[in-house]
Amino acid sequence: MKSVLTILPMLFLALTIQAQDPKMNTYVSNLMSKMTLDEEIGQLNLVIPGGAVTGSVVSKDVDNKIRQGMVGGLFGITGPDKVRQAQDIAVKETRLHIPLIFGLDVIHGHRTIFPIPLGLSCSWDTILIEKSARIAAREASADGLAWAFSPMVDIARDPRWGRVSEGSGEDPTLGSAIAAAMVKGYQGKDLRNSETVMACVKHFALYGGAEAGREYNTVDMSRIKMYQYYLPPYKAAIDAGAGSIMSSFNEIDGIPATGNRWLLTDLLRKQWKFNGMVVSDYTSLSEMSAHGMGDLAMVSALALHAGLDMDMVAEGFLAKLKQDLNNGFVTRQEIDQACRRVLEAKYKLGLFSDPYSRMNTERAVKELLSSDNRRFARELAAHSFVLLKNSNQLLPLKKSGTIALVGPLADNHRNMLGTWSVSGDPSKSVTVMEGIKNVAGSSVNIIYAKGANISDDSMLVKRTNTLGIEIEPETRTPEALLEEAVAAATKSDVVVAVLGEAADMSGESSSRADITIPESQENLLKALVKTGKPVVLVLFNGRPLILNWENKNAGAILDAWFGGTEAGNAIADVLFGEYNPSGKLTMTFPAHAGQIPIYYNHKNTGRPYMDDGNSKFRSDYLDISNDPLYPFGFGLSYTNFSYSPISLSASTIAVSQPVTIKVTITNTGNYDGEETAQLYVRDLVATVTQPVKSLKKFQKVYLKKGESKEISFTLQTDDLKYVNSDLRWVYEPGAFKVMVGGNSRDLVQADLMGIQSLPKSSMTKTPKN
Repeated sequence: MKSVLTILPMLFLALTIQAQDPKMNTYVSNLMSKMTLDEEIGQLNLVIPGGAVTGSVVSKDVDNKIRQGMVGGLFGITGPDKVRQAQDIAVKETRLHIPLIFGLDVIHGHRTIFPIPLGLSCSWDTILIEKSARIAAREASADGLAWAFSPMVDIARDPRWGRVSEGSGEDPTLGSAIAAAMVKGYQGKDLRNSETVMACVKHFALYGGAEAGREYNTVDMSRIKMYQYYLPPYKAAIDAGAGSIMSSFNEIDGIPATGNRWLLTDLLRKQWKFNGMVVSDYTSLSEMSAHGMGDLAMVSALALHAGLDMDMVAEGFLAKLKQDLNNGFVTRQEIDQACRRVLEAKYKLGLFSDPYSRMNTERAVKELLSSDNRRFARELAAHSFVLLKNSNQLLPLKKSGTIALVGPLADNHRNMLGTWSVSGDPSKSVTVMEGIKNVAGSSVNIIYAKGANISDDSMLVKRTNTLGIEIEPETRTPEALLEEAVAAATKSDVVVAVLGEAADMSGESSSRADITIPESQENLLKALVKTGKPVVLVLFNGRPLILNWENKNAGAILDAWFGGTEAGNAIADVLFGEYNPSGKLTMTFPAHAGQIPIYYNHKNTGRPYMDDGNSKFRSDYLDISNDPLYPFGFGLSYTNFSYSPISLSASTIAVSQPVTIKVTITNTGNYDGEETAQLYVRDLVATVTQPVKSLKKFQKVYLKKGESKEISFTLQTDDLKYVNSDLRWVYEPGAFKVMVGGNSRDLVQADLMGIQSLPKSSMTKTPKN
């Protein structure tokens, strides 16, 4: 008699197969009936022959392994001809002719690079974001790829963590909307279409909760916190149809994600009904040994039993699964199940019908870095920028006079693209210098000075330059650089200082303990301000920075993140008023490192902070305020917007009765512009403590100078649900506060009472004919 442990996986596999496409099931089943055990295990092996390396290991003898049926997929190579060569080996030189799947980190564009994902999220424009993924998919598929290791949907509250640059910030509602938009953009309506790629949602799960903001560090949180704040974007991406998931490096409840059965099977497949493929992150399978989970054979068995289907680079499955099977650590059914999911992914992509459909040299020439794609990149970048300060309407600049363009990032191709732009060509990017010349023309006189190195800290320079030279050595002394910049400033009408981080000062393995502007550039900015000339600070950064001195002393601050291929043109468009900035922050900017982690949707505590000058025995600091420098949702415009009091369609909300929330927004300034109206809710009494506010809806509205528009939000009881102690999303009647405004701090508000159901006498009756 078979054990329950053997029967249950078989039953789950059978039920999963029944729920799938019958034609696919028949095809895959017929193919697997011909496969040997070694060939099945080979399908679970994802290798990298070189190229876009994102770890410390490179696969060896890849060509021969493909010939022997020991490889299921490749990543790190691009180009129709190169990819075709590898595919030829699989299709023409192996026994069963099973095609490879080709993937890559397509994070914020492929050849045409868009703003980093954190910047993209600040557009709050899911239509533009979906279009960016659609263009990235067209370019990547034209370059031989069928699989994008994106989107990264990890919620993050600690700006010290380098990978905040790859995510969409701190909020689950906005993060979920962006996750769904990215998946739809990559995958389109039919993955068999050769212009699509399969999305790979990462990093499952909770990777953004790393302790101390340190890369790859431990994650430890309550299940309620997981379900309510961190898991929703993954679920939204799956609901949008994501074809694959990537496990994360971190542990969850003491078990690394790659070997965590609760995560990969109980939650992902049984609760969420995900039926796609799960791949490990780069060597995360073998790294479980360093976590203390056993040798390679043990962790390979652990990962397979957990629900992992494909092993990226570690080759633990390839080397150890046969041994594990013979020793009784895994079952043949578990190997079958993983192989089936890999083959199903290939079937869904149409690879069995045409293994070469995404290897079209003519389409690559036409698609990659096309003028249309660059035009859209410029538009999208402008929408991502956030205006943090604009004293005395210093911006927009006039297209006349003399500008001192100063800073190590002002004419720097290498750092325009941002982190994880693995297929981008920095030489094709537009610098800020070039952008200003393109937009302002000859009517503006530009005096350029580098002014400082990005950093003079030798350790920081060495570590930042690991993947390529981003902080270039300078033969001149810091004093000479500074003297030249001050001289340029004194001859100008206005100074534009382009400062911040190098591209790989954020991203993977790029956590920073000190998230201020590097000292070399801080000294430069202070010298420029001391000249008395108005200073516009343009920031390049992959995370929220601490900008207290800058906020007090610069005349204007424009956060441009890393804008991608068209960064310089887009920055110039905004500086000279060709586009009125509309970006809003999706991560809180701390005023001090001691506040981190800092986020808008915090709990109230029993002794809440009150900025009343009498704060003893409150949840606060002796030496600083609790308040951030810039709150979540914040972003200025060249115009101003005012909000009317809230109008509710009813004072109560019930399961059968949504409430319409209306507010009138007026453009009271001198420019046409876009505003992102944000709806927040506070649950005042609940069985489980709730945050001081939670974003529920948002809406972009365009208003001409002097124009007013009434906008509305529909709020339902589903929007008021939270996760209870049983890990269920529940609605509880009670008192709520609804708030609307242009950021999470400056809000108009109204009271709303939630009830279970309306009395029968108050329900609308349908008249009889």
